[in-house]
Amino acid sequence: MSFDKCKDVWVFIECFQGEPKSVGFKVGAVIHPIAMSYEEKELIRSMNTTESKVYFAPTFFYKTDYEQRILAVMDQIPSLKGVVMLDYARERKSNLPSLAEIINAYPPLPKEECAHELTGQDITLILCTSGTTGGTKGVLLSHDNIRYSEETFNRELELDENDIMFMPAPLNHATGFHHGVIAPMLLGAKLVLQQKYRCHEAIALMNREKCTYSMGATPFIYDILRELENSGGELPYLKFYLCGGAPVPGYMVQKAWKFKILLCEVYGSTESVPHVFVRPKEALALNGTTSGRPMGAIEVKVIDDEGNEVPTGTPGEEVSRGPNVFLGYLKARNITDGVLDDDGWFHSGDLCVMDENRNIRIIGRKKDMIVRGGENLNSNEINDNLEGCPGVGEHTIIGMTDDRLGERICAFIVPAKGGEGMVLEDVLAYLKGRGVPKRFWPERLELIDRIPHTGSGKVKKYLLQEELKKRMEAEKRV
Repeated sequence: MSFDKCKDVWVFIECFQGEPKSVGFKVGAVIHPIAMSYEEKELIRSMNTTESKVYFAPTFFYKTDYEQRILAVMDQIPSLKGVVMLDYARERKSNLPSLAEIINAYPPLPKEECAHELTGQDITLILCTSGTTGGTKGVLLSHDNIRYSEETFNRELELDENDIMFMPAPLNHATGFHHGVIAPMLLGAKLVLQQKYRCHEAIALMNREKCTYSMGATPFIYDILRELENSGGELPYLKFYLCGGAPVPGYMVQKAWKFKILLCEVYGSTESVPHVFVRPKEALALNGTTSGRPMGAIEVKVIDDEGNEVPTGTPGEEVSRGPNVFLGYLKARNITDGVLDDDGWFHSGDLCVMDENRNIRIIGRKKDMIVRGGENLNSNEINDNLEGCPGVGEHTIIGMTDDRLGERICAFIVPAKGGEGMVLEDVLAYLKGRGVPKRFWPERLELIDRIPHTGSGKVKKYLLQEELKKRMEAEKRV
């Protein structure tokens, strides 16, 4: 398998929810769904890295002119051969072709021209993920990866064609793409999507469509339960909600059960698509004490720094192996070799403890990552954006515990001369001026006299976590 080049990559803006993704699979193309929040620099970088040949997007969606955006960058993407606009929301202003025009102008290809010599191990999907090893990476997934993961997922959750999934997560994420799009498709089941997530409307939508299950990051179920508590209502058809991105506390499990919803934690990553979960029948008994156990033939073990498996109950790194595990990172052999060993084990960088029933409990991360609303954000990359900000001396970024999002972004800063009175708005104005995407902006600023370091120069982030906790507790007492 070569990680140096993927051919015939089709790029899709995430907010588009329709047929072309299926067409991409059928013609043997590699699909690369991207976030609707991508700005011009991110779009250029992503499409040039994947050497994308075809681009699909709506003309306009929620304050963003995607037609103008692709027109502005087309000449900077040498591999691009075609752009297809979906003009349901707004008519085109350019001469770029629309999907409707293409469908009406060309008859279906003869069956013999649709045949492709592909195997299950051929790459079919590139999903982006962030890490501590150098920012955004393209995760390469095969037909077999996706199909095994979702067939096993459906079987172990005892889902069938009568179930109806409500998917609030973005479709360019592993959760949205795999468990939202692919899993129901394999069953012939129904998928319900909401163009822009709004909690009150989501509840009404789930009730109208009689959704039987849902899955997403902590903020979605947090908002739903709060809305039900504050405004009344119920979700009588919803049997269970699968929650990933952050540990699920026991009080949340109990709160969900008041509305007869079984809240089940899920664990995994883009590289090893959520492969551990709490079975709905066990959710109340386990009550938020675990992320669950592996599904199907997927193996999970806990190892020490030397790679040796540790005894039950001993903390160590979670590693997984199985047909779901990715093939590697696009054009990043060295990074691939750092996390995917010769025996097929994916090293997650997450610390966990396993019990005698093979249930694991995530207790921390070796990776320097902030998981905000189910999205992995590289704290080192966020920290680099602060360099050069007026009044900022030494600085570092840590995750700040948050009930709704799991974590938020907190910046610790040693003020430089003249920066003693700086506030968060000063930093945000600087980042905005530099064009840093909003999701990488700190949400809290803490000034400190000195940032603690180890003897080798690494930041002692656990001490900053303790300091932040003290300051937040002091605020509550005021």
